[in-house]
Amino acid sequence: MSKESRNKKNGLWSAINSVFTGRILVSPVLAKNWPFILYLSVLALIMIGSSHKADSKVYQISRLRSQVKELNSEYLDTRSRLMIESMEYKVVERAQELGLKKNEVPPIKIHRNEKKK
Repeated sequence: MSKESRNKKNGLWSAINSVFTGRILVSPVLAKNWPFILYLSVLALIMIGSSHKADSKVYQISRLRSQVKELNSEYLDTRSRLMIESMEYKVVERAQELGLKKNEVPPIKIHRNEKKK
């Protein structure tokens, strides 16, 4: 192995070693970049929170869509039952159960004579 590739391996190894041991946190090069690192950390936390909020909204929308479908089918079922129950023959059947009879004589129209002034 050449000396150059050995230095690269040692340089890479020392960088990895300094990250795992924590020496990189107190190095003078990194000390001047602490505000930027904190800024990036805050941005990462905001991004994670935003992603979590978006996921929860997607689940909520999905749940509400299924609820709307369920309520729509219930509405259609109730409307069709109401239409059937409000048909004339059903009304006559129910009236007969109550002891009422269908009037065979049509209603009489009452006219009121008004004097014009």
